[in-house]
Amino acid sequence: MREISSLSPIVNVWKTIKIKRAARHIRMEKLFRTSLVLVSLSILVLTVAFMLTLVVQSMPSIKALGIHFLFGKTWDPVSGVFGTFPFLLGTLVTSFLALIISIPFSFAIAIFLGEYYPRGWASDFLKNAIELIAAVPSVIYGFWGLFVLVPLVRSLEIKLGVTPYGIGIFTSSLILAVMIIPYAATLGREMIRMVPSSLKEAAYSLGATRLEVIRTVILPYSKSGLFAGILLSLGRALGETMAVTMLIGNTSLIPKSIFDPGNTMASVIANEFTEAANTVYLSALIEMGLVLFLVTVVINLIGKKIIERFATD
Repeated sequence: MREISSLSPIVNVWKTIKIKRAARHIRMEKLFRTSLVLVSLSILVLTVAFMLTLVVQSMPSIKALGIHFLFGKTWDPVSGVFGTFPFLLGTLVTSFLALIISIPFSFAIAIFLGEYYPRGWASDFLKNAIELIAAVPSVIYGFWGLFVLVPLVRSLEIKLGVTPYGIGIFTSSLILAVMIIPYAATLGREMIRMVPSSLKEAAYSLGATRLEVIRTVILPYSKSGLFAGILLSLGRALGETMAVTMLIGNTSLIPKSIFDPGNTMASVIANEFTEAANTVYLSALIEMGLVLFLVTVVINLIGKKIIERFATD
């Protein structure tokens, strides 16, 4: 009894220490949760701030031009005529054409690195090379396109019997396709590596070939992630400026074919923002940025709905 009574102060001290540690852990957990909420809200506030800034600065153009700004086919700052339809069309055509070109390469790289060679020096080398492609500045892509891609496209146009511009929608789409491949390929590789081994082994045990496993197990299981990579690539293509500006031709005319020169909204803003001499001209360029922002938001919302549908199938 004397030994128990002598140990009771030590037990009480130990309980007090444990209570204090638990209280400290609870406070740290609340602080961490609060910090996460604040960071999330800050991203939301920043996005809303972008939107409000563009809307406020676009008001002179919205009041002066109205809905004609979206559907007008003429862009003539000297005459005060601003129609963004050719640039909206050029942005969508260039981005989606680049996406169509890049998808087979992105999926092939993702399957190769995620299923066939997930480890090893060759896999590491290829992954590093793909990441390096994403890190190269866009102006370098523009220079490479001018000196290498434009002559090749011009030779193709001569063989096809079209006007050999060399630069144009098709050329800029090719360079965009190269630039956006790493985004879909990297995300697709990670999603393919997350496919449970038990599913693949079950398919192999039933006599399925590797091609059948990829087609019936891996791709259906990871389709939401693969589409998310495509959506990420599309967002990158919509906002690309420098490389497209150097290769698209920078004309305000509506292109009649993919080989004709054109322009995108990002390229117009980059080329003419410093030359805007009056309030309406400057506001029209900012409104063009607002349109590009809204187009990107709408495409992302549609993509999110498609991803959710894929996830529930």
